[in-house]
Amino acid sequence: MAKLKIDFNKALVKVLIVYAAIIVAGIIVASVFGVNLDINFKGGTRVSYSYTGDIDSSKIESSLEDVIEGDFKVDMSESLAGDTKTFSISLVGAQSLPAETQEGMISALQEDFKDNEIDIYDSNSVSPTIAGTFFAKSLVAVLITAILVVVYVGIRFRRIGGISAALTALAALVLDVLITFFICVFFRLQIDSNYMAVILTILGYSLNDTIVMYDRIREDRKFYPDMEIGDLVNGSINKVAIRNIITTVTTFLAVMTIVVVSELYGLTSLRTFAIPMAFGIVSGAVTSLFVSGPLWVLWIRYKQSKAK
Repeated sequence: MAKLKIDFNKALVKVLIVYAAIIVAGIIVASVFGVNLDINFKGGTRVSYSYTGDIDSSKIESSLEDVIEGDFKVDMSESLAGDTKTFSISLVGAQSLPAETQEGMISALQEDFKDNEIDIYDSNSVSPTIAGTFFAKSLVAVLITAILVVVYVGIRFRRIGGISAALTALAALVLDVLITFFICVFFRLQIDSNYMAVILTILGYSLNDTIVMYDRIREDRKFYPDMEIGDLVNGSINKVAIRNIITTVTTFLAVMTIVVVSELYGLTSLRTFAIPMAFGIVSGAVTSLFVSGPLWVLWIRYKQSKAK
């Protein structure tokens, strides 16, 4: 397989600047417009309705604005077979809707959309306490994964400075998580259980690319023990870069297919999974090539300078 000739060490600063710009922009957007948390993380109520024909979400909002107190969100959805059409009304923070409000909602909808056979499809409520507990457990799951990453990489690559390699790999993974989060902020996607699945998937995907790179470094160090660490790592990354890029492109195209399907059929649950996943896959490839190894080089050079 062909070998690239890219100086990944020199590109580190530029890549970190791009990531910093995205993170700063994301913080600004989140501060201005807020973060769209699902009711499972913040508490609230979601009521789903089935319907026939075509309905515009803006007309649903107009129909319910005099019935529901406070802000609410309308999500349209349709099965792949096209035989079931639903829309959901989400009220974040509301523990439950009074019976008269629910009756008023269905009455208003059936009155304004007489030809669409609207009926209640599903309803669920999550208290803020339960939502907070679920959110905390999700964070614990991610934290445990991060700890296991450090332990695994530290043990597997102990011959090339395992802990330092693990920490630089973890730093790259943190960037991947931040990118997926701010993509949700930019696209106004809900932070829900799908997002937690995306994080855990991206952690595994990005880590796999990083492990391939460290494996190459470990092998090359056996054959070139006296080579300057920056040159060694740069050469090793160039040897695996084509493989990582091909894997990333094929996976990205597969996920983008899911994005297209979710947009065509209004599948909100797929959309909140596929869009951050697509960007996370790209970020995982970038950080594996341009961040993990070059950061590790800086660490080793620092240790070597202190030892002199």
